[in-house]
Amino acid sequence: MTTSGVELLGSYWTLAGGAQPHTDKDYSPFDFRDRVEAAARAGFKGIGIWHSDLAHTLQKRTLKEMKSILDGNGMRHVELEFLSDWFEVGEKKRESDELKRKLLEAAEVLGARHVKAGEFVRSNCPMPRLIEAFAALCKDAASHGTRIVYEMMPTPFSTIDSVEKALELVEGAGAPNGGICFDLWHIAKLRIPYERVARVPLKYMMAVEINDGTRECPWPLHEDTINHRLFCGDGEFEPRRFVSLLLKAGYSGPWGIEVLNQDARKWPLERLASHAFQTTLAQFPAVKGEKGPRRTSGAKARKPAKKKSAPARKARTPKRQARKKSASRKRRKRG
Repeated sequence: MTTSGVELLGSYWTLAGGAQPHTDKDYSPFDFRDRVEAAARAGFKGIGIWHSDLAHTLQKRTLKEMKSILDGNGMRHVELEFLSDWFEVGEKKRESDELKRKLLEAAEVLGARHVKAGEFVRSNCPMPRLIEAFAALCKDAASHGTRIVYEMMPTPFSTIDSVEKALELVEGAGAPNGGICFDLWHIAKLRIPYERVARVPLKYMMAVEINDGTRECPWPLHEDTINHRLFCGDGEFEPRRFVSLLLKAGYSGPWGIEVLNQDARKWPLERLASHAFQTTLAQFPAVKGEKGPRRTSGAKARKPAKKKSAPARKARTPKRQARKKSASRKRRKRG
């Protein structure tokens, strides 16, 4: 796969602008149509929608109207998130089931590629119960024509905090529409070797997200996760190497770009979309003869000094030879 075949998905938080994660203001201040159109102009072929943003958007538009906007802008991949507590009991489970109903209803109308599920607070739920609940969730999703991808996260957030546990979950569930979402942020923070991720069977590698960041930070992991992620190429995660390994492994689905950054939330929508797309695309190998993506950072490349080309110097050589021959003939005539 080369850049001509790569399809990027602008994850919800990347294009959400001033939305504040894990608050009652986690819906985007940017209009849904504006986000989709900006994503399309930048080059994205997919977009993400957060559950509360979906509810906010449906106050003004129907699902069919949202679908029309997506189709009209060439959005081939739609991601819905986030479902938690699907394995719980009691009131938590009832609330989760209601959100599940809304997400799956939207997934069917919007033609969503997948719905992300997982945990935000580690529950220590026993694996057998997680497997049983995940299988049931995937069965419900299949009846609405979509997939469920489990997003593996670090220990403070998720009971499933390793590739091995994630595989145990999806293999145990045995659902053809159930897989894993590998977010480079979480993989790097868990210090999982990228080669380990690349060895996961492709049938379970259902979604991939890339971004960048620092290995260490002076603040808590939660603060780092929701406010200090970086665009690809700005940190220490080596997203280019991660991409290369997954391409070699055969991953051919869309690539999400998920950046939660407190400074980028202040940017205009067009800048967000363009910068996210260009910096992400730069992590992929270019087609032979294809120009790389435009530079989007403030730094300007220094132009090399101009040199006289070799063809120009050679072009003068025949003229000098002609003058020498002419002078030689004149001397012979005088003689």
